[in-house]
Amino acid sequence: MVIHRLKILPEYFEAQKNRVKTFEIRKNDRNFKVGDRLMLYEINSKTKQKTGRVLEVQVTYITDYAQKEDYVVMATRLKIFKDPVHVTVYE
Repeated sequence: MVIHRLKILPEYFEAQKNRVKTFEIRKNDRNFKVGDRLMLYEINSKTKQKTGRVLEVQVTYITDYAQKEDYVVMATRLKIFKDPVHVTVYE
């Protein structure tokens, strides 16, 4: 199991946090595997700086079906939401 640290835009961060979005489409330049954890760091859309909010999700399934070359779709399960004042754990 590997922990990957990735940036994510606010609209996608919120969708993951609210469990509306349960996947990530990413270039597979990190050799993602089922069981890996993704630390998704929300970034400000304009400044591209981290906001301090982080989601931890676990990769539960991976496919490259119908994707651009070298891209994968990863099904994800939300594990932890962290912001500057509190932490919420989902299990």
